[in-house]
Amino acid sequence: MSLGGGTNIIKKEVLILLTHQWCDWEGSYAIAVINSFSDYTVKTIAIDNLPKTSMGGIRASVDYTIEDYHSYDNLAMVIMPGGLSWEENDYIEIKEFVKQLIDRNIPVAAICGATYFLCKHGFLDHVKHTGDSLEYFKSAKNYKGEDLYIPAQVVADGGIMTANETAAVEFAYEIFKILKVDSDEEMSQWYENFKNGAVRQI
Repeated sequence: MSLGGGTNIIKKEVLILLTHQWCDWEGSYAIAVINSFSDYTVKTIAIDNLPKTSMGGIRASVDYTIEDYHSYDNLAMVIMPGGLSWEENDYIEIKEFVKQLIDRNIPVAAICGATYFLCKHGFLDHVKHTGDSLEYFKSAKNYKGEDLYIPAQVVADGGIMTANETAAVEFAYEIFKILKVDSDEEMSQWYENFKNGAVRQI
């Protein structure tokens, strides 16, 4: 994938939202390409400024706290990886932040446990969506989006992208298309290589 970078002096930002024991692999394809080969820069955001340790033991520093973030005009997307703390925490600060994003028409891309967070706070009640399973979503007492649930790897609708826990490659590919990080041909080739392998078995 060529993904030649642009010449913008100030690149638009893509934020990856970190929580305790976040799933490092679920956003890794997306943020590596975006940060290194596109006209965007990736920054981290969290509810506080304490470093967040991933499930794989990666300790990531936090660039912004939600409370102090105001650069919405320069924000292209927020990526929400899964993690072990989404189900057990309400994260009211994150709920309000997501509401701000949706109100400002800033795309939100969530995968795995982060989709459950969106589900239990009502963000998926009026858009087509997916996640790890419908049964899992139905365990959230306030969930009203059952008729809009689609059993798929990735679903994008109404500015919200959702993906199940096995869909890191598809998740990245859909993010690339929304952000237009390269030509359709280059992005399609990237997807074919990382989904099916550069070397095909005979």
